[in-house]
Amino acid sequence: MEKQPAARILIVDDDTAFQGMLREAVSEKGFDVESAYSAEEGVARAAEGGYNLILLDVRLPGMSGIEAIPRIREVSPATEIIVMTGYAEKDSAMQAIRQGAYDYFTKPFSLAEMEIVIRRALEKQRLQRQVRSLRRTLDKEGPAGRIIGQSEAMWRVKELVERVAPLDATVLIIGETGTGKELIADTVHALSARSAGPFVKINCAAIPENLLESELFGHEKGSFTGALSAKRGKFELASGGTILLDEIGDMPLHLQPKLLRAVEQKQVERVGGAKAIACDVRIVAATNVDLAGQVRERKFREDLFYRLNVAAIHLPSLRERKDDIPLLAEHFLARISSRLGSGAPQLSTRAMRALYDYDWPGNVRQLANVLERSAIFRRGDLIEPADIDFGQGQTRAAPSQDGEGAHVESPLPLREAVNLYEKNLILTALRMTGGVQTAAARRLGISAKNLWNKLQKHGIDSPRGE
Repeated sequence: MEKQPAARILIVDDDTAFQGMLREAVSEKGFDVESAYSAEEGVARAAEGGYNLILLDVRLPGMSGIEAIPRIREVSPATEIIVMTGYAEKDSAMQAIRQGAYDYFTKPFSLAEMEIVIRRALEKQRLQRQVRSLRRTLDKEGPAGRIIGQSEAMWRVKELVERVAPLDATVLIIGETGTGKELIADTVHALSARSAGPFVKINCAAIPENLLESELFGHEKGSFTGALSAKRGKFELASGGTILLDEIGDMPLHLQPKLLRAVEQKQVERVGGAKAIACDVRIVAATNVDLAGQVRERKFREDLFYRLNVAAIHLPSLRERKDDIPLLAEHFLARISSRLGSGAPQLSTRAMRALYDYDWPGNVRQLANVLERSAIFRRGDLIEPADIDFGQGQTRAAPSQDGEGAHVESPLPLREAVNLYEKNLILTALRMTGGVQTAAARRLGISAKNLWNKLQKHGIDSPRGE
């Protein structure tokens, strides 16, 4: 493994003897240490870049350390600052923190304690760097880039995910089975300040009711038959990170008050225990049922529902976002081909039409499974309608269309085949509506603006907008 370069630290202090002593002590801990003797010099050196941390004295000739902090933050915002003062002036120290310093020390101080704080500051910086790197990666792929889809419905989801992820608020994800609720939860965690912490998942419907309380909150030794030792629950394991409570609608009523306490007070109590245990956890809950309806039927606590429903993200079904099928198909087929060790299989235009015409009760998860079966058992180079098994042991070839080019079966690349099929659908819709774009958009299940963009993309001339 390539050795990481030592962190660079700049000591800014006008006391030459103290400066030399501190520089030697910090260097012995494996850091790359440099010196400056005035605030002005410290700001200039920070502007040159490359420093992870600055140890900054408050009392300096000319500009004070307090005055230097905002200037250093301006020229090198990623550099952490620890303030040192030879005077027991709490007000100055608090002012330094408010200006953006990470911490402060009053001289004389323990070098061992100073080392601990330096390493904590550098670890904070490393985690922030990771988050920024992740954000840049996702930005290259668009908002919340791991979420595949360009339909209007999915853009709304992506925008909402990016808005709520940094807030540390409780999130409720609502959607049918197979719509990708776990992916959304994972993205919320990845885009949050907790991304370096654990992401713990538990399916409330998959665990027997008599074991669920122990799984969630832990238990003490001897609390029930078989409890041979104490066990931490999922909430404790997720402390500092995020917990996903999947299928929250199946949470038994008698456990809901205990969950409410965990949400409200950030505390849990183990089975058989009497001590409250603090858990700094962000809660993301997911469900495929109507929780508001469950509340009306007294199957779910109203106070818990409102606590969970702080930031709600509704995921559309696949039949509501069929524009995304080509992108999803391309993604899944590429992933399948990497596992099979072969080139990505292509869909014929009739096969793509069959995917469009199907209702997808199992949503995106079903699409992934169908494509994997089709890729494995296809009879030729292309995936044809006869190769597609939707899960009932039957194939579903699409009905023929009268649109221009509807029966083209050439081995086109996937995107070309999709574009051709999309253009044919638009032309058919325009013919059926006499060229009225708003009516054609309604028939296609897209907005008028989206249709207009597609007309420009395919070079289709349709003068009637109303």
